[in-house]
Amino acid sequence: MLSCVVLALGLCAGTVVAEEPQLPSSLGPGDFIPVDPAKAELGRLLFYDKILSGNRNISCGTCHHPRHGTSDGLSLGLGEGAEGLGPARLSGRGASRVQKRVPRNAPALWNLGAKSIRVLMHDGRISADPIYGNSFNTPAEEWLPGGLQSLLAAQALFPMTSSVEMAGNVGENEVIGATRDRIDLAWPIIAKRVRSLPDYGVGFVAAFDHISAPEDVEITDIAEALAQFMVQDFTSVDSPFDAYLAGNDTALTARQKAGADLFFGSAGCSGCHAGPLFSDQNFYALGLPAFGPGRARRFDPYARDVGRMGESDDLADAYRFRTPMLRNVELTGPYGHNGAFPTLDRMIRHHLDPVASRSAWTPDDLQLPDVPWLAATDFVVQQDRFEMARQARARDIYLRQDLSDQDIAALVAFLTALTGEKARAQQSSVPSAVPSGLPVDGAKR
Repeated sequence: MLSCVVLALGLCAGTVVAEEPQLPSSLGPGDFIPVDPAKAELGRLLFYDKILSGNRNISCGTCHHPRHGTSDGLSLGLGEGAEGLGPARLSGRGASRVQKRVPRNAPALWNLGAKSIRVLMHDGRISADPIYGNSFNTPAEEWLPGGLQSLLAAQALFPMTSSVEMAGNVGENEVIGATRDRIDLAWPIIAKRVRSLPDYGVGFVAAFDHISAPEDVEITDIAEALAQFMVQDFTSVDSPFDAYLAGNDTALTARQKAGADLFFGSAGCSGCHAGPLFSDQNFYALGLPAFGPGRARRFDPYARDVGRMGESDDLADAYRFRTPMLRNVELTGPYGHNGAFPTLDRMIRHHLDPVASRSAWTPDDLQLPDVPWLAATDFVVQQDRFEMARQARARDIYLRQDLSDQDIAALVAFLTALTGEKARAQQSSVPSAVPSGLPVDGAKR
């Protein structure tokens, strides 16, 4: 097992002292939402069906594809109006072309069905909370439909109402029009589209006990099917590190074991990437380079991203983002809430010296599709010296110079040991066709 070491100042804020590194507990079926295969297979079709988007031109799977580790391989994605998949995605043409980049890196979907997850999204704007009487605190507030069975099901609703992700631009379709009136008015339109297709209607009646006829299908049922699919296909607990936790001492290479010693020991990574999900679900400012449209609040006068503060309205949360979970992280680059760094090596080095890293960073580090009509605003935030100074001051990670290149290589090697066998093999299947008859992005021809 791992050697005994003394923990020192971690890469995240705070000092941790212990006699030896504490490995996380293993994950098993009981740690995740139970799956009904009939609902999950219905969710698979919906996940890849563009019928859920306002203009019927983008699906959940477009930006969260197994080929790209359930993300899209881009720093900032191109959502509604674009064409293609992953780094080959293009910005579209004519009046329907993209109007804005997706403001944040598309998060991976691995292990989001874990029962211990209490908050989702980079800024935590979707959480388990009874404040509005519907079990969840979300951007829909009290207008979120009741009866949702999980946090993941609640999250599945919101890309459908985002103009830049799936809903489209004002004036293009009835979904975005209804969203602008009030967010919950759009979901019944989408639900009607789905249940009006015979294959979906029959499928929901067969899979859900409380649905006796297609006209009974509601948006909450669609969200539940999507969540069930994601839990079924994107639960990942079959990595070499999982085998190591189960007692197979040969599951990790010598370099991976050295990296684990550092991760759970003197490098302090597990201070924030804690527990079996490798996230403490808290929020930290990493001082990442700033670019893109950001997720600005209504009263922000320019493109910027204030992170958790946009949800909490607490100045102490400015520029802080949720600690990402790390299983399959090898497959999910670029890294950071805005995809600022292309490799795990670069992301780790940023933690060691964020000031120098931010200073040396250039746009060449990005996987950012060329969109000429957006180029003038892609980096406009960097022209605001006051905003740049505010962001530079907001840091929860501090200078470390005691990790060698060999140590960093060992940490990267350990992170690759978190990649599941099924995830690496892209075993989640993409349907060749969906009930709407719309084209499926990434389907095998």
